[in-house]
Amino acid sequence: MAPQCLPEWLYPGGGLVAAALLLAHLLDLVYPFHRGILLTMHPVHTSFILAKKLAPPGSSRLRGIVTWIVVVGSHLVVYAALLYAAWRLGPLAWLFAAAWVLKVSFSLRLLLETVWRAASCMERDDMICARRLVQGLVRRDVYRLSLGHVASAAVESLAESLVDGYTSPIFYTVLLGPLGALLQRLANTLDGTLGFKTPDYLEAGWASAWADTLLNYLPARMTAVLLVLVTPLVGGNPRETLRVWRCYARVTESRNAGHPMSAMAGALEVRLEKPGSYVLGAGPLPGPRDMKCGVMLTAAAAAVWLAVATALLPVLD
Repeated sequence: MAPQCLPEWLYPGGGLVAAALLLAHLLDLVYPFHRGILLTMHPVHTSFILAKKLAPPGSSRLRGIVTWIVVVGSHLVVYAALLYAAWRLGPLAWLFAAAWVLKVSFSLRLLLETVWRAASCMERDDMICARRLVQGLVRRDVYRLSLGHVASAAVESLAESLVDGYTSPIFYTVLLGPLGALLQRLANTLDGTLGFKTPDYLEAGWASAWADTLLNYLPARMTAVLLVLVTPLVGGNPRETLRVWRCYARVTESRNAGHPMSAMAGALEVRLEKPGSYVLGAGPLPGPRDMKCGVMLTAAAAAVWLAVATALLPVLD
């Protein structure tokens, strides 16, 4: 059943939420990269800026907790007010408002396009271009890495971002409506802002890291299952994908990231490696062809996830 505890203006029915979700995908397709005022007002941008101001380097754990509550709470209030005002105008207005909330809560085309373009740069032996694009996806310094490790970083980002930026927000859309997706997006942003395990943010990032881990716990594992199921679409063996996932899922320091990344390694039959941190799989390091296969695998997994979500939403009424 739909979440009956939520007011109608937050979750007016699975059919309308499904329509908003589909419209949000159309918006992501035609406008994947935010610029100008739309970037300035994007919740990822505003929550990042606010969190940095409220919890400067060296902040305490308590200050980090308060920062998380203030940043996430203030953004949810603003976007809840938007949905409420739109609902007072009518279902059509709510549809467009909800689609926008969902649009800023997930990102797919930009991720797929960036990795595909990086692979194309590698195929042209333009490693400057490839490194620049991949550096925009990961924290590690890819300018010091070999070609194989740059490709590995891109494929790892595909798998991890599939959860953080897509399957997880849609999972919470089904459960809680558009604000559920935004909650996950904000929590993930706060983890990226304050959750670094460095001396400056070791204490302040504690709450952000745990919130992100808890919210993504189920979606990360469900996404790994999804990757196993769509493995044949890139010519892989689902049994091998399952074996690699089960073998390497807990190798990473993150409790969640190892699940989709190891499943991706198994599906592509490659070794994903972050030097000095972890190795997932036993095959060769990926190349540009594997990156493009990873893009296709990610797109297929996203399509299946969207189909399941939009089919479930009306049924939940």
